[in-house]
Amino acid sequence: MYFLSVCTINVVDFLWHLKKGEYMSQIKVTETKLQGIKVVQPQVFGDNRGWFMEGYQYDIYSQAGITCTFVQDNLAYSKKDVLRGLHFQKKHQQDKLISVLHGKILDVVVDIRRNSATFGQWFSIELSAESKKQLFIPKGFAHGYIVLSKDAEILYKCSEKYYPEEESGILWNDKDLQIDWQVEDEGKLILSEKDKKWQTWKEFSCGCEY
Repeated sequence: MYFLSVCTINVVDFLWHLKKGEYMSQIKVTETKLQGIKVVQPQVFGDNRGWFMEGYQYDIYSQAGITCTFVQDNLAYSKKDVLRGLHFQKKHQQDKLISVLHGKILDVVVDIRRNSATFGQWFSIELSAESKKQLFIPKGFAHGYIVLSKDAEILYKCSEKYYPEEESGILWNDKDLQIDWQVEDEGKLILSEKDKKWQTWKEFSCGCEY
């Protein structure tokens, strides 16, 4: 009976503290110059065995303004100097949460929201398995990245499925956007044929698409 009483008290006490958030892992969210783009730093719990972290938890992330529902997880492996982007879907736009599981990348977003005060502006950040930082990208942005390490594994959660017929993009080295990809030798870059032929910013901003 004593054991049951102690257990009951401890469970009630735990639930009370849980409600107050004292047992919930925390995240640090930093806003950027582009409205809606958020840098997320999850809390990491480490000891002599290793470490543990919650890569995503709806209640915690929604309190930070990330309220979308993710319906698909994508995993990508790329070698050094692989550049992917700048991608978006025309109709079924996607919110994304980007994490790096191995290696390091430079992640880049471009604001393609026509009614935005920062339309045509870009933001970049280094994401790595070591830092464990994440980047939240809401709908209305073109997205891409370049691998800075020997290789990299990237996880991105998406709020919409992939629709091949809606795939579109903007040329990664567009002269008007002038994105700094931290590339020392463009001759070493590895791109798909599709990524070499996306529309320019002028072609996109004319209103012909999206």
